Amino acid sequence: VLMEHPDEKSILTYVVSFYHYFSKMKALAVEGKRIGKVLDQVLEIEKIIERYERLASELLEWIELTVSAISNQKFANSLAGVQQQLQSFTAFCTLEKPVRFQEKGNLEVLLFSIQSKLRANNRKLYVPREGKSISDINKAWTRLEKAEHEREVALRNELIRQEKLELLAQRFDHKAAMRETWLNENQRLVSQDNFGYDLPAVEAAMKKHEAIEADISSYQERIQVVVELAQEMESEGYYDSKRIGAQKDNILRQWGLLMELVRARRARLEQNVALQKVFQEMVYMIDWMDEIQAQLGSKEFGKHLLEVEDLLQKHNLLEADISAQAERVQALNAAALKFSELEGYQPCDPQIIRNRVSHVQSCLEQLQELASRRQKELEASRQLWAFFREMEEAEAWVRERERVLSSSPQSYGKDLSSVAKLLSKHSIFLGELGGRRSLLQSTMRRGEQILLLRKRLGAPGGIQEKIREVRLRWKRLEELAASHLQKLQEASGFYQFSAETDDLVAWLQDAYRLVSSDDFGHDEYSTQSLVKKHKGVVEGIEKHRAAVLSLRQQLAALAPDYHELVDVQIRIVEVEQLYGEVGEVAVLRRQWLQDALAVYRMFSEVNACEVWIDEKEQWLHRLEVPQRLEDVEVVQHRFESLDQEMNSLMGRILDVNQVVQQLVDGGHPSASEVRSCQDHLNSRWNRVVELVEQKKDLLSSILKIQNYLLECSEIKSQVREKRQAVESTQYNSSDLGSVLSLQRRLSTTEAALLVLEPRLVELQQEGEALANAHPAQAVEILMRFEEIGEEWETLKRTLQGWEDSLTVASRLQQFIQDLDGFLTWLVKTQAAVATEELPRNLAEAERLLSQHASLKEEINRYEEDYAKIQAVNEVLALEEAELPYLSLQQWLQKLDVGWNKLLEMWENRREVLVQAHIFFLFLRDAKQAEVCLYNQGEATPISAGTSGAIEQKNPPVRLATGIVILSMETTLAQGKLPGTVEGVEKAIKRHRDVMTTMGLHLQKTTTALKAGQSLIRQGNIYGERVKEKMEFLEAK
Repeated sequence: VLMEHPDEKSILTYVVSFYHYFSKMKALAVEGKRIGKVLDQVLEIEKIIERYERLASELLEWIELTVSAISNQKFANSLAGVQQQLQSFTAFCTLEKPVRFQEKGNLEVLLFSIQSKLRANNRKLYVPREGKSISDINKAWTRLEKAEHEREVALRNELIRQEKLELLAQRFDHKAAMRETWLNENQRLVSQDNFGYDLPAVEAAMKKHEAIEADISSYQERIQVVVELAQEMESEGYYDSKRIGAQKDNILRQWGLLMELVRARRARLEQNVALQKVFQEMVYMIDWMDEIQAQLGSKEFGKHLLEVEDLLQKHNLLEADISAQAERVQALNAAALKFSELEGYQPCDPQIIRNRVSHVQSCLEQLQELASRRQKELEASRQLWAFFREMEEAEAWVRERERVLSSSPQSYGKDLSSVAKLLSKHSIFLGELGGRRSLLQSTMRRGEQILLLRKRLGAPGGIQEKIREVRLRWKRLEELAASHLQKLQEASGFYQFSAETDDLVAWLQDAYRLVSSDDFGHDEYSTQSLVKKHKGVVEGIEKHRAAVLSLRQQLAALAPDYHELVDVQIRIVEVEQLYGEVGEVAVLRRQWLQDALAVYRMFSEVNACEVWIDEKEQWLHRLEVPQRLEDVEVVQHRFESLDQEMNSLMGRILDVNQVVQQLVDGGHPSASEVRSCQDHLNSRWNRVVELVEQKKDLLSSILKIQNYLLECSEIKSQVREKRQAVESTQYNSSDLGSVLSLQRRLSTTEAALLVLEPRLVELQQEGEALANAHPAQAVEILMRFEEIGEEWETLKRTLQGWEDSLTVASRLQQFIQDLDGFLTWLVKTQAAVATEELPRNLAEAERLLSQHASLKEEINRYEEDYAKIQAVNEVLALEEAELPYLSLQQWLQKLDVGWNKLLEMWENRREVLVQAHIFFLFLRDAKQAEVCLYNQGEATPISAGTSGAIEQKNPPVRLATGIVILSMETTLAQGKLPGTVEGVEKAIKRHRDVMTTMGLHLQKTTTALKAGQSLIRQGNIYGERVKEKMEFLEAK
């Protein structure tokens, strides 16, 4: 187109280019409009979404605030306050909540419009953020409605409770007023004392008081109702509960006062009633005593004993009544006197009470005196008439006994029994005589007393004559009784001597018959029985020796009429001769019985031994030694029991031989028969002993063979079990656990083989010895050991094969052991390094640093072992054998991680300990600086204003310098200029000392502050404490 004369083609080309350009521009404009429209829609939707989220947040926030507000269940403690809260809640439900409900509906519509627009533009639907979806809003709204419902129910219940409390308060006020009025009236009523002055009036007052008490007791329930109303209102928390409680306490106080007044009035009434009853009883007692005094004044004492007894019985009844009434009078007096000793209220004048008591007591004493005098008079009358009756009875009994003893001549018995009967009767008579003697003497003494005392009663005469006559008769009776007793005793002694002599003769005759018997028994038992019987007879003979020797003494002790009789002397001689013969025959019979018993015992023992020998011989001949081990052991146990029995039997046989020897030496008539029996028993015993030894030798040999075979079987089974256990082991060279398990099993098996091998040698020697001793069973013995040898060789070959297969793994095993040991050390060292213990002072910090350095040296020593393990791992990786590579790699990874972690932990621990050490060094320097400042501060105090000015102008280092300079200036300013040369020189010297001290203090303080700043810059773990210490130094 850029030519001077364009042709048509060029123009068309140009036009077409413009057309294409402008048509493209139109398409771009349409696309831009479309893009803009889409962007506008996106922005509009974003604004709607923001509006939705803002409105949802506001609504949810309002719901949460409202729920927390209406969930508070604290209400006003009054009816008006609860009603006001209910009105506020109703306003919320009717005004505020509907507006928020409308907002909730608008949110749902807004979300629906957002989703519709997104869906129309084919965009992804909008998902509200968590907590702002419609479901979350609905849940929150549900919580709001639930809280609203709970609030409404709680308000309604509280309103009902407050209304109920108001009604209870009105009811309480009404009842309390009524109760207070009633209590005041009753208190005034029970305060009056108008009881009367006699018993009927007082009893009437008591009945009236009981009616008042019943009325008051019935009124207690009404008081309790008021108390329960007050307690109910207090428990419900009524707002005016203090007033209610005070009114309740007032009612209870008045009720308690009323009850005290009632109890006091009742006590006074009871005292009056008791006193009047005592007075009434006193009147009754005085009347009764007047009646009794008339009866005691009688002068009738009786004309004979029966009449006197009747009068005494009546008088005793009167005295019993008087005693009973006396106790009653004493009780009445004591009760009355108590009323005169009362303190406070007194139901009667004490002087009146004492007068009445003294009157009653005087009447009682007069009555008792009359009764005592009447009793003495009646007793004297009874004694007189009793004396006459007893004397007459004694005289009649004496006459009767004299007539019996002095009648026709009496017989003194024909034998011992008749004399014993007569003596018994006479002893009864003597006992009766003694009893009557004491009674008679007592009666006579009473008669003499009556003669002295009884004059006023007009007693009849003749008392002394009666006593004298009775004494004479009694003396004559005692003489007759003594003579009769002596004659009876002499007859009894003679008849007793004759009876004892006859009994002794009869016994000696029986004993002679026994000891002269020819029966010596037919066996051991019967002979033993005869020996026991003879022993008893001999003992009886010895017992009767004293009786035989005392016969002549007894004869000399008899009366002269009896011991001079010839028949009696002849009888004594015969008894002595018979006793001598019995003793001689008894000695001979005893020896014969002992010999017979020894022979019978020997024969019995021999028979018992032969029976046992017969039994054991039969058992040994029938015994066949078994081949089984169990049966052999059973038979062996039997032979052990047999040995014990044979030992016992041997002792019995030795006893038999000893007895036989004694009989032969003693010249027994049956010595030859006894000797042959002994020889026969000994020969049979020797045969049994030889037979037992043969059987025991055979049994012992069989038992050895069976034990040997059993032990061979056990060892063979042990070897087979170990071989099978080794063969059953599954070995995988790539599995480290399998390799270790196989190695442990092979080690255990080899240790067991070392224990079994010496036993195999012993077993071989024992087998060869048994084969030589028992050629018949030599093949079986040697074959058993050959089987064990084959099993043993097979086990050794199996172990050798497994050991060859484990040769390659030996290096791996050593590597694993080294690795395990290194890991153990690594864990222990990590635990030592990981401690969080911090030092508490400089010395402990230096000690911990030293220990930590020692750990580093130990770690450096183990670094070479760590490098060796890594090198061995590379060598094992090049081996041709299959290895548990995966397990080793896991272990090595743990090793690398643990090693690096140990180094890191050591560095961290060292850093902590170094910081702690530096901190404690700082504390030491700061403490020294603090001491210096303290000493200087005592001499030169510094004001807070001056210190603050220096601190504002200078850093902490300059602060220390300023402090020291200011201290020095203050010191110099306080001093006065000396007036002499010596004073000037001393002042100059002090000035130099001060300057030197200030310089040292400045250096220490500056060094401490610099160290503290360095620690804070480095981030020391004790930074806060460093700051506190620096601030303290700066303030100091």
